[in-house]
Amino acid sequence: MASSANHPTSRDQAKVMNRFDITTRMIALLHRDEAVIGGIGYTNFDLWAASQLPGGRRQQNFYMLGSMGLAVPIALGVAIAQPRRKVFALEGDGSILMQLGSLSTVAARAPDNLCIVIMDNGAYQITGGQPTMTEQGADIVGIARASGMARSAWAADEDAFVELIERSLTEDGPWLIGCRIDNQKPADTTERDPARIRDNFMRGLGVRP
Repeated sequence: MASSANHPTSRDQAKVMNRFDITTRMIALLHRDEAVIGGIGYTNFDLWAASQLPGGRRQQNFYMLGSMGLAVPIALGVAIAQPRRKVFALEGDGSILMQLGSLSTVAARAPDNLCIVIMDNGAYQITGGQPTMTEQGADIVGIARASGMARSAWAADEDAFVELIERSLTEDGPWLIGCRIDNQKPADTTERDPARIRDNFMRGLGVRP
């Protein structure tokens, strides 16, 4: 993807945004039962909080519990299994650093319905704020591009983030959107009921009555 004013060339040039705010903006754009895989930790918690609907929580969300680094592999599997459905993986910087090989796998399989959103605050926030390697200079967007994911970009700010999500919904991927985020506490905490999470997600994807 060519760089522009809306697509910074490095992590340092991107605005630091609020995780819950941009998660809420993303969910508001999903109108076709798109699947969303929430990686562990605060990214997951804010997805839970942002997905409260009048009739209950959004069933097409899968909330991971204790499986660090697996949001992208799980989302890739869903994207391959249901190629007509747009699929999003929400992952933190610490988690994706554990599974960098998954980016080259995504590039090789090239599912056009997959979008990966990286929430990067440079810290393992849920375990005490220890710095990750993105704080030391690792650039996830640059790594994704070098892995073969040409449609990878940093979101310059909230408007650019919305623009990139909208493009991922209408244009072929795979996509990776890097987001610099702050260290605010999550808006809520995901309900820890693995069986219920699984069953709701399977119903949301139409594979269980």
